[in-house]
Amino acid sequence: MIGLVNFLAYGILYGLIWGEAVNGRVVDDGGQLRYFLQKGREVTRGVFIYSGIHSISIPLTVGAVMLAMLTLAKERITSSMRSAIVRGRTFITILAVVIGILVVIWTVGFTHRFSDKLSYPEKPVVTNGLTHHSLEKLSYPEKPVPSVQTPEQ
Repeated sequence: MIGLVNFLAYGILYGLIWGEAVNGRVVDDGGQLRYFLQKGREVTRGVFIYSGIHSISIPLTVGAVMLAMLTLAKERITSSMRSAIVRGRTFITILAVVIGILVVIWTVGFTHRFSDKLSYPEKPVVTNGLTHHSLEKLSYPEKPVPSVQTPEQ
């Protein structure tokens, strides 16, 4: 139940603050750090850290929900796999280990990405003397395409 509530809270808060921090950015603007969520919205350090920690907690709670569902279905799985090549309990154990490994990889990846953003802030992008802090893509004037002259016959 906690995992489902956590996921629901994450979805609601993601919508309210317009993004999450694991895929956001930290920009060092001349000694002042600015925090941007995934969709480019600038937020306070507290909101950024909260969002990052909440994002990191999602794989853990998803894994917990999956293991809980596996536990609830254990008897049904073992009874239906009596004549299979792999016994039901062995299958459940293998599946639980795979879920555990994937959850650890997912969580470590999120944690590493988030801690890198806090430890190594980006420098702002300067183009044509203008400093850009947002995640908006810079628009560049299109270069004219040279026309191809075909030899007249």
